[in-house]
Amino acid sequence: IWNKELSKIKVEGGTKNEKIMFYTALYHTLIHPNILNDFNGEYPKMGTRETVKTDETRFTVFSLWDTYRNLHPLMSLVYPKQQSNMVKSMLQIYDESGWLPKWELNATETTTMVGDPAGIILADTYLRGIRDFDVEKAYQAMLKSADQLNDNPLRPGIEDYISKGYLTTSTTSSGSVSTTQEYNISDFAIAQLAKELGKKEDYIRFSKRSISYRKLFDKQFNLLHPKNDNGSWYTPFNPNTGANFVKNLGFIEGNSWQYTFMVTHDMKGLIKLMGGKKEFVKQLEKVFDKQQFDMANEPDIAYPFLFNYVKGEEWRTQSTVDKLRVTYFKNSSDGLPGNDDTGTMSAWLIYSMMGIYPISPAEPVYTLTIPVFDKVIIQLDNKYYKEREIVIEKRKGSTRKIKGFKLNNKLYRNFFITHNELVKGKKLQVILD
Repeated sequence: IWNKELSKIKVEGGTKNEKIMFYTALYHTLIHPNILNDFNGEYPKMGTRETVKTDETRFTVFSLWDTYRNLHPLMSLVYPKQQSNMVKSMLQIYDESGWLPKWELNATETTTMVGDPAGIILADTYLRGIRDFDVEKAYQAMLKSADQLNDNPLRPGIEDYISKGYLTTSTTSSGSVSTTQEYNISDFAIAQLAKELGKKEDYIRFSKRSISYRKLFDKQFNLLHPKNDNGSWYTPFNPNTGANFVKNLGFIEGNSWQYTFMVTHDMKGLIKLMGGKKEFVKQLEKVFDKQQFDMANEPDIAYPFLFNYVKGEEWRTQSTVDKLRVTYFKNSSDGLPGNDDTGTMSAWLIYSMMGIYPISPAEPVYTLTIPVFDKVIIQLDNKYYKEREIVIEKRKGSTRKIKGFKLNNKLYRNFFITHNELVKGKKLQVILD
């Protein structure tokens, strides 16, 4: 059974160790979320824990702050039926408790971490073409957490967020900036789903809300900086403070370097704030040069791929991803950079080894880098996708640098490819210089 599931992706080339690492990572991503219901369909109801029954597959262990970034897009691509059941489980939780899950564990809401991540996954799943769930219910659930001002367990501090555009050092004792960013990403997800569903007013409203992090951008540091309740900058401010889980008023489990670039839904806006492409690249490079990048923590794990947003700098993504993969992932007892976070770190490795990465949550787009393997064949579920498989092929050159791409033997000049282009394209060739 495991061999059948792991064979949904087949690879050719690479070393034995690289194949072991790849399939171990794929196995890790399939452990959680895991099935909660018994064989007869019985499971504990959310909150009350009374025994109820389902005809669907009910999942649990929704570590959503971690997994919305890459694991669920991977499920949508390779295991869409499971992803569909996970989405339906989230909507069952909404029916039973009145709220979408935040960090659900065994029919209990732990409220661990910050943000409102379930809606990001609902929107992302629908936009990738998996639509066998009640999207109107999902949309109303997302609106509830985005707009309810009182007794809102998913968005504490929402009054300040709505009125000011950001949380302050008075709103919360930890993570005012990073929580604002998480709400921004959730609002971006609502905007994208609203656009798809033809809800134009909501699209405009939530698009505006999704970029309010800009009010926390401090040009003195070219970084995000927490603000006080009166709108003044919090002082003294050290952008390095907060790394390695040291408490920081502005950032949760991280610092300003590890969060500032976590706005992939508004990269053009961030590049402009930083003074243009050259300054953006210079500032992003400092994250790595100053050892501020944390491979074991979610906010910055997309950073290596951000160089692709600047033409001519894509080689930095290729070089950085290669270096991080070799440094932090091994076939040994220290083979992971830390807690796998219910498959998030393993999903990063899988994508990196295949040469694609889902760069912006709730935006079905992959950015490209060099695959580890000569050939990657992704089997597609024909219930959800028309094509039988995707082939990603590496054509070797004399360097470890991408010269260009071909999609179905036609030149493809972009370092970004949509989910629809990929699943309909059959073959993506990565040509090295």
